[in-house]
Amino acid sequence: MTSQLTLETRRNAFDTLRVVESTLPDALEAGQVLLEVDRFALTANNISYCHVGDLLGYWRFFPTGDEAWGRVPAMGYATVVKSEHAEVKVGERVWGFFPMSTHLLINAGQCNEYNFCDVSEHREGLAPIYAQFQRASKNPIYETSREEQDSLLRGLYLTSWLCEDALFDNDFYLAKDCLITSASSKTSIALAHAVQARGALRSVGLTSARNKAFCEELGCYDAVFTYDEIDDLPKVPAVSVDMAGDRTVNMALHSHYGDELRYACLVGATHQDGPMGAGETLPGPQPELFFAPAQAAKRSKEWGASEMEKRIATSFVNFRRFADDWLKIRHFDGDSAAQEAFLKVLRGEASPAEGYTVSLRAG
Repeated sequence: MTSQLTLETRRNAFDTLRVVESTLPDALEAGQVLLEVDRFALTANNISYCHVGDLLGYWRFFPTGDEAWGRVPAMGYATVVKSEHAEVKVGERVWGFFPMSTHLLINAGQCNEYNFCDVSEHREGLAPIYAQFQRASKNPIYETSREEQDSLLRGLYLTSWLCEDALFDNDFYLAKDCLITSASSKTSIALAHAVQARGALRSVGLTSARNKAFCEELGCYDAVFTYDEIDDLPKVPAVSVDMAGDRTVNMALHSHYGDELRYACLVGATHQDGPMGAGETLPGPQPELFFAPAQAAKRSKEWGASEMEKRIATSFVNFRRFADDWLKIRHFDGDSAAQEAFLKVLRGEASPAEGYTVSLRAG
């Protein structure tokens, strides 16, 4: 019998955690595949998944059987350790979304040269991109030594790249500045890098006073302001991309810019005072929730999936080289350490220069 450990959180109190041990079957059913997860990445993105778990279906990815508890999706690499599917071989290395667990048992399907999917019944109606497991052997930019870095950055970079692409797709709403809240978060840094790479907008970071110097030193922001300095921002046509989900920050930004704010979107909820900036009506355009899979589906249809993935991969290679200069990876091993890491990220105590990778097995 294979023992599985899984970290779960209460869906109405994210700081209440437990580690559940369960037993996996020795014999798999036809079509089933057992994936063994070495490590998974833990970032502010995972906290955002908690906040929008009901709205966007994130709690449905890995059901617990108990509505009070949820399994938070996380990016990582895994190895196929058992397979009853002819097109999925034992020993294959794959990248994708996993629960914060040591294993994931899936019903494999929709296999091709590059990936396969979990086609379990509970996946029905959810964005297909989250059910894909990409074969490392077919990824032209895969490097074994970068697995942890990829786990930390690849998924969030995909979101940021698609967000910038959606702005480009709409002529940047005739804006000059791209305002990015929670500028020290890795998703924000990735967006700033993508914005700066295209060069059509100024990337303007908004952050706390304690993280301002860090954001300035990165070099991917053309300007950095603290939340207390919003009134000092130049009133030029701008778009805002909110990674914080902070009502106070949103109100200050919208009040300051008024009609000069041409578009506002919500991507994350790194701050703890409200889900996705919900609250009273804001001056100017009302924030729209950005859903990366929708833009991915649009570009895949227009360009073809392989062309879209090629463009993203080329850009991501540049970003991960950029991250080599500032990102330090910190390991958390064992169930107690895993809970410590989760709470640090939840409470905003993680250093922006660090990336956490977690294994539920003791080191």
